Amino acid sequence: MRYTTAGESHGRALVTIVTDVPAGIPLNAADIDSDLARRQRGYGRGGRMEIETDKATVLSGIRFGRTLGTPIALTIGNRDWDNWTDVMSTWGEPVESARVTAPRPGHADLAGMLKIGSRDARDILERASARETAARVAAGAIGRALLREMGVSVSSYVVRIGDAVLADEIDPRSMDASHIETSDVRCPDEAAAARMRAAIDAARTAGESLGGVFVVTATGLVPGLGGYAQADQRLDARLGAAVLSIPAIKGVEFGDGFELAGRPGSLAHDAIRYESGSGFVRDTNRAGGLEGGMTNGEPLVIRGAMKPIPTLMTPLASVDIDTLASVDASRERSDVCAVPAAAVVAEAEVALVLATTYAEKFGGDSVADMRGALDAYLARIAR
Repeated sequence: MRYTTAGESHGRALVTIVTDVPAGIPLNAADIDSDLARRQRGYGRGGRMEIETDKATVLSGIRFGRTLGTPIALTIGNRDWDNWTDVMSTWGEPVESARVTAPRPGHADLAGMLKIGSRDARDILERASARETAARVAAGAIGRALLREMGVSVSSYVVRIGDAVLADEIDPRSMDASHIETSDVRCPDEAAAARMRAAIDAARTAGESLGGVFVVTATGLVPGLGGYAQADQRLDARLGAAVLSIPAIKGVEFGDGFELAGRPGSLAHDAIRYESGSGFVRDTNRAGGLEGGMTNGEPLVIRGAMKPIPTLMTPLASVDIDTLASVDASRERSDVCAVPAAAVVAEAEVALVLATTYAEKFGGDSVADMRGALDAYLARIAR
């Protein structure tokens, strides 16, 4: 599946078009809207989330609750548009008083202004805003629906916000996703969650923002998705690019990731044994479910590191592009922490990549054909 999005943060609406969608995927509005709601929640979110109630309107590609195999077009209205009609008008003359001339360090503002020759950072920041990720989550719900038909589940949880850390690792096969969904920081351990909330509260008081680390897992994957023969087939490269495309994500690792660099080989890999009735199994998952660019049948484990949001209520130093004088960076209404929301966006990106690899391996015309091919593949590798 491929997607493209359009729309500005304070424009009329966000738009996404998803192509290469197999026919026959069962889908309903709640599948999309529930993921949009999950993205909006989270301790440390800002005032914008109190304004928006994201709902997707499907314009094409679905009939009577099943995909048609044609492009799916969706829109998500921006309720805040009503407050920005003058500043974000499609036609007419710009509002000079609304021009943003003090680019924010850490954001796309300055580089984007230099790139396109604009003297108003709003020309860039409206599109560079993470508000765009709502459209990605809507697209990801379609990928997630296909994966359900393939027996695959994708979920996420938060392991760090600022200096508050979840100490113990979680086995994705035994993870209680329902408990995570009730946590406002998407952390499965209440003691760690309390530390995370306290860190966010302290940052809010100080006019600061916080980043953190989240984990995305996928269970039920068959071995052999992706490829080893060409660079662009390698699944870790495709997944890494997808997660890194999310605003503010600065690092991605699979399995034990960077820790593997400090271990001897005997403690870096996952020994293989054969178990009657289960086939090839491993007692560890240091590789995070990926070997040689392909899934190996173990749960996929991806960690994403998110930097603190660049908009600060106590701004860093910047330069006014009109006068070249030193000034405080501009302020935009923003979150203190969006790590829980970023985890949900990463789920969407991972689901779309995995759905694409299933369609590539088992044929992407219809779900019924894909299931038949999947069953035949499982029967062959079992033999």
